[in-house]
Amino acid sequence: MKIPTNLKHKPVVCAEEYARIDGKYADKSDAQGLSLGLAQWNDRGNVDISAKIWRHSGEKWSRQSEEMPMHRVLDLAIMICKTYGYFKEAYRIPGLFDPENPTIGAIELQGAKTPLNVCTDNSMIAGDIQLFAQALNDEGERLGERFRVLATALKEAGY
Repeated sequence: MKIPTNLKHKPVVCAEEYARIDGKYADKSDAQGLSLGLAQWNDRGNVDISAKIWRHSGEKWSRQSEEMPMHRVLDLAIMICKTYGYFKEAYRIPGLFDPENPTIGAIELQGAKTPLNVCTDNSMIAGDIQLFAQALNDEGERLGERFRVLATALKEAGY
């Protein structure tokens, strides 16, 4: 399915058959495409680039399509990698985390550090973290494949 090119986000690079590879939603996803392009929030003289997930309801393009600055896409990838790494070893901790020290890692960028914490404000965290860990484990093969592809792409790009 061709993604729209007449909207505010201006695609430059497209993956128009994304639904075929959308994890466990493959071939039944409403996420029909991905694009990298010119952000919809651009002002004259100020050009930002962004990544967009294009959703289609089966009848029309959805307002739930998401656009993010590309650095945030990478920040989420970093967060996913660090979270996955934490949960590979979390089975050793009763309840999967220490309520007295809920920090599970950090993202260090641009000379600053943002901790990654288990959300202890969630009143259902004891059960939710178990469900999260199980879902993460269930997705292990698909995530592992994506981590390997990401690692290869980073090496090819010189990182």
